[in-house]
Amino acid sequence: MCGRNHQFTTGVMGIRSRLKRLKPAHWMYNLLNFKALLHNRRAYRQYNINKPVFASLSSKDFPDKTSKAWLDTGDSAALVQQKEGFDTFLPAIQQQLIDWSQNGFMVLKNFFDGTTVNLINKEIDTLVAGKKVTITHDNKIAFANKLVPAIKEVTYNKELMALLSFILGKEVVPFQTLNFLQGSGQRAHSDSIHMTTYPLGYLIAAWVALEDIQDDSGPLFYYPGSHKLPYLLNEGFGNVSTLFSLGNKNYADYEDVTQDIITKNGLQPTVFLPKKGDLFIWHANLIHGGMPVRNSSLTRKSMVIHYYAKDVIKYHEITERPSLI
Repeated sequence: MCGRNHQFTTGVMGIRSRLKRLKPAHWMYNLLNFKALLHNRRAYRQYNINKPVFASLSSKDFPDKTSKAWLDTGDSAALVQQKEGFDTFLPAIQQQLIDWSQNGFMVLKNFFDGTTVNLINKEIDTLVAGKKVTITHDNKIAFANKLVPAIKEVTYNKELMALLSFILGKEVVPFQTLNFLQGSGQRAHSDSIHMTTYPLGYLIAAWVALEDIQDDSGPLFYYPGSHKLPYLLNEGFGNVSTLFSLGNKNYADYEDVTQDIITKNGLQPTVFLPKKGDLFIWHANLIHGGMPVRNSSLTRKSMVIHYYAKDVIKYHEITERPSLI
């Protein structure tokens, strides 16, 4: 009897998995959220994409797989000093802009003051206590910026947006926040598999420490210079879709291929141990993740804000869904 129950359960799960892969179900969801997709309409015309904005979209719809962001087309050491607005940044920021092409990240010490950080922590605690948010299996609270005006205001910090807009060469718009109470333990990945753009390279992330981060709390790790590697998209890990169905690869398959790339290129990780209020900004293609949590009693309070450039096509590569904004 147990064997039959197991077979039945396995069969049901298989059916659910296949249903989730059917694109028409996604099209219906997109239609229900049509207004949130209109940001892509002008961009579709600009880049000659001849399909409805509610339809599936992936990298195979585009002619190239390379970044067109201005700092990816040359050497930032030469480019940034000729760019209007460079002289408005503090010398420490200027140097990190010069080094952007080499590193793919920058660290800004004490960017957010204690009052701002404490307010974010208080608002997140209130959401959790009121059971108004779901904490994912990897300890993420998504889109708190859509629930709490004070957190939304932080994402529109003028100094931060000016810097990110300078880096991308386009005006940026905040898309999503992810708040962490503890370390994610997430395997190495690039954000561009989740939040993809055409042209590539027009996503950027800003991660703020909401407390002093301890070494055994599962801190952030990253691979300096990994942003210069080719983008790993669906075709790169065999996730090939059809007209009506998504590819049958799992996210773990993507992670496995990413790890193979890390090993093949001999990349070495850097572990980030910031102080409260420090800010870490990284390139769309920088490989990063969360270290294992060695002390489960410790928190790793932090918040990442993902920003898109305003006037590019925005979508999610694995699910082939256009981004809702």
